[in-house]
Amino acid sequence: MVTPVRNIVIVGGGTAGWLTAGIIAARHKGRADFTVTLVESPNVPIIGVGEGTWPTLRTTLSRMGVSETDFIRECDASFKQGARFARWTTGAHDDGYYHPLMLPQNFGQVNLAPHWLADEGDESFCDSVCAQGRICDDGLAPKTIATAEYDALANYAYHLDAGKFAPFLQRHCCEKLGVRHVPADVEAVSMRENGDIRAIRTTQAGEIEGDLFVDCTGFKALLIEGAMQVPFKDCNDVLFCDTALAMQVPYERPDSAIASHTISTAQSAGWIWDIGIQTRRGIGHVYSSNHISDEAAERELRAYIGPAADGLNARRIKIRSGHRETFWKGNCVAVGLAAGFLEPLEASAIVLVELSAKIIAEQMPPCREVMDIVAARFNATTQYRWGRIIDFLKLHYVLTQRTDSDFWRDNVRDDSIPDRLRDLLTLWRYQSPGFLDEFDRVEEVFPAASYQYVLYGMGFKTQVDASGLSRDKHLASRARRENAAMTAKLCAGLPRHRDLIEKIMAHGLQPV
Repeated sequence: MVTPVRNIVIVGGGTAGWLTAGIIAARHKGRADFTVTLVESPNVPIIGVGEGTWPTLRTTLSRMGVSETDFIRECDASFKQGARFARWTTGAHDDGYYHPLMLPQNFGQVNLAPHWLADEGDESFCDSVCAQGRICDDGLAPKTIATAEYDALANYAYHLDAGKFAPFLQRHCCEKLGVRHVPADVEAVSMRENGDIRAIRTTQAGEIEGDLFVDCTGFKALLIEGAMQVPFKDCNDVLFCDTALAMQVPYERPDSAIASHTISTAQSAGWIWDIGIQTRRGIGHVYSSNHISDEAAERELRAYIGPAADGLNARRIKIRSGHRETFWKGNCVAVGLAAGFLEPLEASAIVLVELSAKIIAEQMPPCREVMDIVAARFNATTQYRWGRIIDFLKLHYVLTQRTDSDFWRDNVRDDSIPDRLRDLLTLWRYQSPGFLDEFDRVEEVFPAASYQYVLYGMGFKTQVDASGLSRDKHLASRARRENAAMTAKLCAGLPRHRDLIEKIMAHGLQPV
């Protein structure tokens, strides 16, 4: 007898739970026989420090039917156009580069990296191929008030207040998408003979049965670890940072400029994030407790912030870098912190929720009989994505020239570098990453362009055979001229970031 999959039970709220609920419910809206139930403890606070996103969130929110104006107004959101990494290469005060969200000019037609390398000019790689670094330097927004919701003149993501984002998603999911919300604490998990979860038993709402259970219970991992006993795979031998100290810092003035990029500033044993949203900055120190004490790390954080940190408390969060050995087992799939966590260097937490929920929603098994096939595909894709994110985060560390502390010296040890990344670094000494090189998966988490921005932002050298560039010389010259013209046009026409936010608050963006 075929067992249909109709009742989806998401255990745990927060950003992961409600985003997953919204993505699944929006995809299956209109199915009379299909239900999405979210069970959320009224007594467990959310982590609430995931403030950075990827451009994918624009598509996700749009497909969920969310108004971008409402989202910006209610979640204290601002625009994010990439990240600036300061003091990662040499540690000098003028050491910095951008990883923007725009691709290099004409990226699908010509690889500009070898042409830039051959020039040996004074212009940074980012400025030579992309307008976004200059846009960020000038404090500009990625669009104007006349640009429609979710449309962009320069590619963008968001910075947001995580404490406001989850309740905003909850209201939308319940009011617009028909998600059933059950505030209740899980007491026990009831299993079937075949190893599936049959139901969860709650204190306030009794027993809740389901066909597919999504574990969004955060670090507790009540279902995937507690019930399904899936082990956790550490990667702290690659990524050393295991603690974060977070602060919320008010602006000096109501009209203070809002940075439209994340600022990541390297420290003696880690780095500090600086994220500007509408009413405050979220600032935190991510560090290795094996290389610096909590007290010294907090002193570095307070020194970075300055007098504005006086009287503010730092919230300490432990980081266990790694992920589940299996993400989907039986009829249980882990999403969000239950699946794993990595330091927030490239804001990968929320996008992993989006990508996982999208696969679940689009490849929803029609019956239990095919669920294991879907699960195997999900696991293969998700394992690949986690591995590539670990590689990319490590790339920022292995390219450093800093030798001023054990932390930086340890990060370039050969035994801490993943095999795939080590092989790629060897390859890239002789050929620059290109858009058809090693990055051919659907929805690759980091395209070749991202590797180029970090490699050449941090002074990596690729040998270039100048004689081999003649074939694309005309295309490259034209692309760089087009980039220079686009940079001038955007820098002249885009509004200041805070000015656009204030106009959105007052008038709203043009609805799609």
